[in-house]
Amino acid sequence: MNHANAPSTAASARPRHANPFGHLGAVRRFVAPAAARPMSVVETIVFMVIVLALAWAFDRDDPLLLHAGFPWLWFAPLIVALRYGTLLGLLADAFVVAAWQLNVHSHVAGAAWPLLFFTGGLLQTIVAGHFGDTWGSRASRANAINDYLNDRLVAITNSHYLMRLSHERLEKDLLSKPTTLRDSITELRRLSIAHGLDVRPAVARSDTNAENEPLPGARELLEFVAQACQIEVAALYPVNGARIAREPVARLGDAFEFDPRDDLVVRALETRSVAHLKADESVPAMLATRLLVCAPLVSADGRLIALLAIRRMPFLSLNFDNLQLLLVLLGYYADGVEHSHLVRDVLAAVPNCPYDFALDLGRLTRLQREAGIASSLVALVFPHDEAGDSFFEHVVRRRRALDLMWPLKTPTQSVLVNLMPATDTTGIDGYLARIESSLAAQFSLDLEGARIGVHTLHLGSLEPGLALQRFLKRSGVDV
Repeated sequence: MNHANAPSTAASARPRHANPFGHLGAVRRFVAPAAARPMSVVETIVFMVIVLALAWAFDRDDPLLLHAGFPWLWFAPLIVALRYGTLLGLLADAFVVAAWQLNVHSHVAGAAWPLLFFTGGLLQTIVAGHFGDTWGSRASRANAINDYLNDRLVAITNSHYLMRLSHERLEKDLLSKPTTLRDSITELRRLSIAHGLDVRPAVARSDTNAENEPLPGARELLEFVAQACQIEVAALYPVNGARIAREPVARLGDAFEFDPRDDLVVRALETRSVAHLKADESVPAMLATRLLVCAPLVSADGRLIALLAIRRMPFLSLNFDNLQLLLVLLGYYADGVEHSHLVRDVLAAVPNCPYDFALDLGRLTRLQREAGIASSLVALVFPHDEAGDSFFEHVVRRRRALDLMWPLKTPTQSVLVNLMPATDTTGIDGYLARIESSLAAQFSLDLEGARIGVHTLHLGSLEPGLALQRFLKRSGVDV
């Protein structure tokens, strides 16, 4: 058996987790978690009981080690504060105070309260807890923004690969192929979201198709991929966790028996890549397979959603380039299914919104709500005349690397909608200042002198589709 990988397959097969503390093993991640776990209160209580029990066993006459020459017992609340933050650090302090009260009532009745001992320990816990809270929050924000950037990187890698492959195929198949790779990507994205779009408002729909139909447009997908990659007999099987359904959601050609324990199926699931029989296999009868090719549908975040089992295809189509194309096309569809709920709501409100723009708008809105990472929309409105068109082209050429631009034209004006990830009010001010400096250097004009209107919106307060719709109307675009 052999398998072919597209450039993004290795990255997709492994879950990506940003770790600001470096590459830590399982034991060290338990010792130094980036965020508090739900069992942190129980862990704190158990830890303090163990520490106090050990101190009591060490010196029963002085269980708080007040006369040890160094306040060793305060190391326990210090560790808790650094690990879980201020609140649980104060809970650990409460255990130390309770231990002192029990010791006073049972052994040294009427002993003076060691004010400096407890004051110093309390202040130490607050300072350490503040440090733990601050860096825990920063680690959580870093994880969130890095996950978003990793997904963008996978999408860019796929696009770069398809661009290279499209240029190669253009020379060979331009006259014989009914569709281009650009059409393929557009069609796959349409299939992944079209079954969730209808003419009714979102409130009027009782159930989403994403819930009722885990693989929207599965039949159309199979027919389209079969046409692009010359597949004759195949079936598409949904995958739920580690379990593969025995009944396909779509079938092409003659029916055939499918075994989830087939060698090619196991190989495809293990490698998250295309698995197929070698052309020079010497003893094919020894292989426990009745299939020719197995291709997984893996999204950009590494989730396996389905498996394509191919029973028959032309011999000349069983080549490295064709199998790579098959894997990437299935990956584009899987990404569309994974993010369909984000894109569908935006397209329902703004039907002509580009797919990439709608996807990142939904993801950045969710990122702001979950991790508090601010992102913004900026619309620059240009007059629709010769000078305004010149200013428009000048600003488009000065886009930032991570920004997504959506140029719009109306009969009276040109609008440049700019989606700016991880950008707050300060970042918007800096962006507008750079645009204004560039206009001053090139045309000796500022934004007001060039008659350029500016509209801004911070994501998160509204649903992304409704927010974009209102923002475009405010910018003078009729949606």
